[in-house]
Amino acid sequence: MSEQRDPVIRVMAMPKDTSFGNAVFGGWLMSQMDIAAGLVAARRAKGRIVTVATDAMQFHLPVKVGDVISVYCEVVSVGRTSMKISVEATRSQRYSSKEAKVTEAVFSFVAVDDEGRPRAVPEE
Repeated sequence: MSEQRDPVIRVMAMPKDTSFGNAVFGGWLMSQMDIAAGLVAARRAKGRIVTVATDAMQFHLPVKVGDVISVYCEVVSVGRTSMKISVEATRSQRYSSKEAKVTEAVFSFVAVDDEGRPRAVPEE
């Protein structure tokens, strides 16, 4: 991903998002990444999409209550009905712009019609 970029979403980790150890649940972070990637995929597909897969995720750093999570996405490939979106999540302290990578993954999506059947992804 390029150095000059804007996050697709930015959200602050709240107490309800944490486990016993005061770090956020990995599932909460993964859902934020899926939401962001889904926004990018739906825009590229010009319609409904569904998540079909995520490659392996490794968590590099914990996320604590009050950390600001920024999620960055980039379309890396588009097939006839599917696409892959590279997703990176970073954290920063609430009053700082210095970010640290928390995790990254590639999410796969399929464009679907109103009945949920795969449909072609339009040309750009």
